[in-house]
Amino acid sequence: QVQLVESGGGLVQPGGSLRLSCASSVDIKSIYQLGWNRRGPGNVRSPVATIRITVVTDYAKSAEGRYTITRDNAKNTVNLHMNSLKPEATAVYFCNAEVYYSSGIMHYWGQGTQVTVSS
Repeated sequence: QVQLVESGGGLVQPGGSLRLSCASSVDIKSIYQLGWNRRGPGNVRSPVATIRITVVTDYAKSAEGRYTITRDNAKNTVNLHMNSLKPEATAVYFCNAEVYYSSGIMHYWGQGTQVTVSS
C-alpha cells in the first residue's frame, strides 16, 4: 500500500507564501495521480490541485494563478507552492494518491497538515 506524509504547514500572514510537501512510501512514477485537498471550517473536503504522471494538472478556481503543484520523482514527493495566501485558505491540507492496479483503482490519503493564514 501507499503511505503519504504531509509537511510544511504552519502560520503565515495574508499575502505570504508556503510550500507543502507530501512524501510517498512508493515510487511516485507508479501513481497515476497525486493531489491536494483541503478541509476547512465546514469540515468538507474539496480538491485544490492535482497532477498526473504526465504534465496534466488541474486547479480549483480559487487556486488558479496563485498555487503550483509539482512532483519530484527523484524524491518521491509532490509539492504545493502557495502564493498570495488569503485568510480563507486556512484549513487542513491532505495529500492523496490515485493508483491503478490490475484489480482496480485505490485511493490513499495522508494525515493532513494545518495551514493558518492570519495577521
